[in-house]
Amino acid sequence: MNITLRQLRYFLALAEQGHFTRAAETIHVTQPALSMQIKALEDVVGARLVERTPSGVVLTPQGRGLADHARKVLAAMAGLEQGLRKPGQGGRLMLGMIPTVAPYLLPQALPILRARDIGRDLHLREAQTDRLIEELALGRLDAAVIASPPGDEGLVATPLFTDRFLLAGSAQRIGDLKAGGPGMVQPRALDPGQLLLLDEGHCLGDQALEVCGLNRRSGRLDLGAASLSTLCRLAGQGMGLTFLPEIALTQEMAAAPGLTAMRFPDPQPAREVILLRRNSTLPDGWFEDLAGILRQAGQALLTAA
Repeated sequence: MNITLRQLRYFLALAEQGHFTRAAETIHVTQPALSMQIKALEDVVGARLVERTPSGVVLTPQGRGLADHARKVLAAMAGLEQGLRKPGQGGRLMLGMIPTVAPYLLPQALPILRARDIGRDLHLREAQTDRLIEELALGRLDAAVIASPPGDEGLVATPLFTDRFLLAGSAQRIGDLKAGGPGMVQPRALDPGQLLLLDEGHCLGDQALEVCGLNRRSGRLDLGAASLSTLCRLAGQGMGLTFLPEIALTQEMAAAPGLTAMRFPDPQPAREVILLRRNSTLPDGWFEDLAGILRQAGQALLTAA
């Protein structure tokens, strides 16, 4: 059996996209070229891997099994390439960050990364947690910054810093809550109908709901906001209350006129910001250097807040 890495990459693209045309566009080849490689792969393994449907393709049981093995093979290859590339010595670094961390942490960290020659050829991917973990496992990223414990045993997590949540809103709303006494500003005492949260899929929104003992079906003001900056501007206009990570405080307070923030009583709700890599990746010093720089940048933001 002679399966090539190209065939595995093409097959995984098709498995992820579920459509020949979209998969071909993703890997920048023509559809006939993709079809030819999939056919050759099926000939090698001696089984059908995909079933064509009117809306695209679905994997056969053999295809699902091969996809699991292909992800592991390509992740191991990506780890080998990373070790040879040595991002800490000026090589390309593919770094992912969630949207509620990237706009605040990266500007603080980038000058240090460049000075240490880690970020000379830095490529940033900003996406939600599930997507970053998937791309990290597939070898498209070298490391990722998230704020949720990974469920994948093939990933190694290094803590960066603890990011506490603040309650943000207009001066009037925050003042009214403070006037009601400490019990009024406990997370679980907040009115769900006044909470402005991020769209489903953003871990910050899910974490805020968990802190308040709520779920997505709870009655609340849902504006479908896709960014924390949008929520802060709405909250500053008096449209509700939102959870504001401490690392975002300085930037969002400056950008959103009328926004006021306060701390919750102890124990303050918080999220743990962590840096991930594949277990198969050879760290070779670069990962520890990157974690140290991101940790230093995060602490600077927390101190400023």
